[in-house]
Amino acid sequence: MEPNEKEELENTAPAEEAQTAETQAEAEAKEEPKEPSELEKAVALAEDYKRKWYAVTAEYDNYRKRMASTATQKYAEGRADVVVKLFPVGDNIDRALAVCNDENMKKGLEMVKASFDKLLSEEGIEGFDPTGEAFDSMTSTAIAAQPAEEGEEAGVVKQTFLKGYKKNGKILRFAQVVVTR
Repeated sequence: MEPNEKEELENTAPAEEAQTAETQAEAEAKEEPKEPSELEKAVALAEDYKRKWYAVTAEYDNYRKRMASTATQKYAEGRADVVVKLFPVGDNIDRALAVCNDENMKKGLEMVKASFDKLLSEEGIEGFDPTGEAFDSMTSTAIAAQPAEEGEEAGVVKQTFLKGYKKNGKILRFAQVVVTR
């Protein structure tokens, strides 16, 4: 062989090898994908468990916060229920003050009333007396109606029998009133 022919054969051999390698790579690409290895399966499973763990953790945290909020709310409502049972005591103190003629007795009743009012204010409860205001069925209950006298408007609270109480805008007891008609 001549030196030129030898060089041509050497130059074509690597080209054929490269072409064969490309054809082999294409054939492998066309073949079915390989099944994931054990490591890949384990990593995928770990990622799935990790995602589920995050979801459960977040759900539990939300549940815990919701239960704490509910417990706080129930406790506050329970306290309000107990205080509501004390409203008739305050009403009786007001009635006693209205008819008391003895100064020492009146001072004692005023001290009891002041302590009752302090208890209500510590609980965030406010009393209201709608006398002279327009009747509002959202805060008062009309127990009687009287004809309006001269100069009076209809639909106005003329007298309050029992004052109302509210806490944070929520009515705990409606005021019982007499309304003009």
